[in-house]
Amino acid sequence: MSRLFAPVRIGAFTAHSSTWVPAMVPWRSTEEGDATPEVVDWYGRFADGRPGVLVVEATGIRDVPSGPLLRIGHDRFVPGLRRLTEEVRARSQGHTRVLIQLIDFLRIRRRPDKGVFLERFLRIDGRHREAVGLDASADDTAVRAALAALPHEELLAALSAREAEDLEFGARERVWDTHLEHIAELPQTLPGLFADAAARAVEAGFDGVELHFAHAYTMASFLSARNVREDGYGGDLDGRIRLPLEVLEAVRERVGPHVTVGCRMLGDEVIEGGTTLEEAAWFARRFAEAGMDFISISKGGKFEDAKQPRVGAAAYPYTGESGHECMPTVRIADPGPFGRNLPLSTAVRRAVREVTEAVPVVGCGGLGTFREAEAALAEGTCDVVASARQSLADPDWWRKMQLGRGEEVRRCIYTNYCEGLDQKHKEVTCQLWDRPEPGEELPPPHTGSLRSSDGKRQLLAPGWDA
Repeated sequence: MSRLFAPVRIGAFTAHSSTWVPAMVPWRSTEEGDATPEVVDWYGRFADGRPGVLVVEATGIRDVPSGPLLRIGHDRFVPGLRRLTEEVRARSQGHTRVLIQLIDFLRIRRRPDKGVFLERFLRIDGRHREAVGLDASADDTAVRAALAALPHEELLAALSAREAEDLEFGARERVWDTHLEHIAELPQTLPGLFADAAARAVEAGFDGVELHFAHAYTMASFLSARNVREDGYGGDLDGRIRLPLEVLEAVRERVGPHVTVGCRMLGDEVIEGGTTLEEAAWFARRFAEAGMDFISISKGGKFEDAKQPRVGAAAYPYTGESGHECMPTVRIADPGPFGRNLPLSTAVRRAVREVTEAVPVVGCGGLGTFREAEAALAEGTCDVVASARQSLADPDWWRKMQLGRGEEVRRCIYTNYCEGLDQKHKEVTCQLWDRPEPGEELPPPHTGSLRSSDGKRQLLAPGWDA
């Protein structure tokens, strides 16, 4: 029997196969974070392919504005999420286990126009007055006007490093900004917020939760080697993992032992001074010892090396080397995206196996063929195979392979067309959905909810008759 299609125990449940669709943000909820019919259809379409596990998108644990992204920070979101889990179970005929990824993120402000920055966001102090040759008698308006008149490089020199970054890239809170009260209090607030969200997830019918400890967000930032907090929640390895462990403990206490609780974490931050694979393996071993039910490995996706966004454009982490390693294309470098992250999951799995055999490690990174997936399992690289972009290109590819119809799989070409839409917070689709393969007939054009808001793209992958 194929390893890929053999059952695998993941915490409180057994998945029918070692196939996994990781979290992908489709940007289909309401602006208030409610599940829409389009969101439900999106996950239902993946469920048609009957993967072992389907992970619902990064879902905000605080009820704060975040664009058309699902939220779970209030009880009012539960009914919509319950419709989603019911759809997944119905469309997969009960075969697919469904998790929800829980995320926290700090404030990010779009890159401002210079005039807007100087007028609304810059707090004038002695440094700025000295730079433009004005004394304390000059009012702030005069100082701002003088700063605005400076050549750009002189203006940057007149600002602090953080102010210059806010002007050039947009403002971003960091977990070590402990001079801000709400940042200083994160260790007191986040465990309860994650626990509340996990309880709502159980109420909504999810089989478990995936704690988002990866990429450029709050929990990954606590784990980061760049975390310099001096309150016991930063600095050395024990300090950096302290809050993630407390979050895990709070969630487990709230939902009990019969709900699967795992995490998504980075094997490598891919930024200067960032967390290394050796440190990631140490974190994973500690998570396994603390009762994490699975560990899913990713790579990169940080803000620190992102390219400068256009004025008014959203700040986004996937534009520097770290981002390219997180979302590699066929052109990134030899050997392309194919299995690029598997050395990370190999090292993490080896560390986890030092303490337990019961915690599966989920591997990912450009896995798009049966041979690649089966080899990863056979070689002990991972215990479960995750594939995002290939599953997006063809949500039925798992079933096609299992049924011996691999020649019918629509292959991802790794152009990151989908990621380009994601960056713009547009409804995510695949360019292959609207372009038939040779000999393939796609469904006729749809109207209404089955077309993107601009009317140019299908919102769902073409159907398949098994």
